[in-house]
Amino acid sequence: MNTKIIDLINGEKPTLSMEVFPPKTSDKFESIKHATEQIAALKPDFMSVTYGAGGGTSEFTADIAENIQNNYGVPTLAHLTCVSSDKNKIDTVVENLKAKGIANILALRGDIPEGFDRSQCHYHYASELIDEIKAHGEFCIGGACYPETHPESENSIEDIRNLKNKVDKGCQFLTTQMFFDNNILYNFLYRVREAGITVPVVAGIMPVTNAAQIKRIMSISGSALPQRFIKIVDRYGDNPEAMKQAGIIFASEQIIDLYANGINAVHIYTMNKPEVAKAIMDNISYIIR
Repeated sequence: MNTKIIDLINGEKPTLSMEVFPPKTSDKFESIKHATEQIAALKPDFMSVTYGAGGGTSEFTADIAENIQNNYGVPTLAHLTCVSSDKNKIDTVVENLKAKGIANILALRGDIPEGFDRSQCHYHYASELIDEIKAHGEFCIGGACYPETHPESENSIEDIRNLKNKVDKGCQFLTTQMFFDNNILYNFLYRVREAGITVPVVAGIMPVTNAAQIKRIMSISGSALPQRFIKIVDRYGDNPEAMKQAGIIFASEQIIDLYANGINAVHIYTMNKPEVAKAIMDNISYIIR
C-alpha cells in the first residue's frame, strides 16, 4: 500500500487535489486517460477517480488510478459506490484495488438508478460499505458530506447524525459536495464540530466554465448560487471564453478565501479539463507552496 490521504491532509502544508472520471466505454479510454495524465503532470497532492453506477466503470477506475499513481507519482483515491452492487462485486473491486497498490477509497452509497428497486439492495448506506472495506485490510477510507444537507435527509440534524455514524464506523476524512458560497461551508463546519465530528473536511470546489453546467449542477446538488455568481453567468454565459475565464477566477477566489480562513484541504472537480486545473494552480501557485 502507498501514501495515505489522511497523512497528506493532516500535514502542515495546505493540500490541493483533483477529481477525474473514467470513461463510460472502452473506445473513450485512451482520450480520457490522456486528459487524466495531463492533470497528473501538474502534480496535485492527490487525485480521486470516480466510479460509475453499479460498478460499470470499476475496471477503468482502477486502471486510471494505478496509472496516475505508478507513472506520475501522484497518490490516488478510488471512489467506490455500493447501492446497486452485491457483496461479491464489492469484494472483487476492493481486492483489485489492493492488488494495484491503491491505498485510499472514497466510500459512497452512489446515486440510485431510475426505476431501481431499493428493496433488493445489499447495501443501503455508505456506512455499510465502510465495514466491508475495513475487512480487506488497512485502507484509508474517506466519505462524502453535504454542507447544504443531503437531498434525501429530512433536515440538517438528521443529516449530521447520519454523518456522525459514518465517521464512527471508520471514515477518516470527508469531502464536501460542491458549494459556491464559502459561508455555507463555514457554518456547516461549526455544526459538525458541535456534533463531535472531528475528522478533516476537504472542501470540494467546482469551477463552472460554461453556462450549460449550471442546470446539471442544480439537478444533482441543489447548491445555492450566490447573487455574485448568478451575475457572472448572466453577463458572460453567452461568451464561452469569457465565461471560462470568469469561472476559473471565481473558483480561484473561493479557494484563496478557504485557505485564508484555515481550510487546509481543497479538492477541485476538474471535469477532466487539464487547462482549467492548470489555470487554477497558476492562480494560487505561491499560496500552496
